[in-house]
Amino acid sequence: MSAALRRNATISRLLQRHPITHLTDPALAQAPVLRTQTRRSRAYVRFSDLVRRTREYELSPSLFSSRFSSSSSSSISKIGFVGWYLGMVKSRPVLTKSFTSALIYTAADLSSQTIALPSTGSFDFVRTLRMAGYGMVILGPSLHFWFNYMSKLFPKRDIFSTLKKMFMGQALYGPAMTVVFFSVNAFLQGENTTEIVARLKRDLVPTLINGIMYWPLCDFITYRFTPVHLQPLVSNSFSYLWTVYMTYMAGLEKASTTPSRLTQ
Repeated sequence: MSAALRRNATISRLLQRHPITHLTDPALAQAPVLRTQTRRSRAYVRFSDLVRRTREYELSPSLFSSRFSSSSSSSISKIGFVGWYLGMVKSRPVLTKSFTSALIYTAADLSSQTIALPSTGSFDFVRTLRMAGYGMVILGPSLHFWFNYMSKLFPKRDIFSTLKKMFMGQALYGPAMTVVFFSVNAFLQGENTTEIVARLKRDLVPTLINGIMYWPLCDFITYRFTPVHLQPLVSNSFSYLWTVYMTYMAGLEKASTTPSRLTQ
């Protein structure tokens, strides 16, 4: 009897705190009330723990900053020069490709002078400056726009599209840039129009023939396997040896403008 009285007293107190009007049996109302209180207490404990952890992180921001700085520094060290260059190609494509062409033309001209000069000769740094300026102002931007135009004209990189790009380069871009290269270099050396035309008559055709023997394989690799934004870099890499030859040809003496006398 005493146990039953205590149970009824407990049920009465619970009903006073949480009245349930739609139930007539107090025993049926006891279980959901206890479960509700248990869920509320657990939720309160979890929320209190979350607030405590949040305050701990707010009081120690150096932990986050140290982790961020260490991760960023490690990622920067992993990127290196190649990652920096690729980022510059995407953010400043024309300027980056122009500087690349200028550096390659500078190295190629110094190599060409090293091969051609006698042991007692000295470097012509004015000539090297001309070559660097040509790569910076003319060749670099022209490569950027040419490769972008080819990718829009023939967007695929299959064999047929690659062959069409190669043909366009050999038929249009290559001869045009060779004429521009010889003409600009001769003009900067002080040659007049007649002397420039004579130089082109002497040097243009042999240069184009040698280009046909050198560039098709290089163009195939560039157009077939290289992304568009890196094609000028690959083309410039191939053009190092070619530029050694071109700077040698551009450094030749003036072509004779005196017509040869016919023997009678």
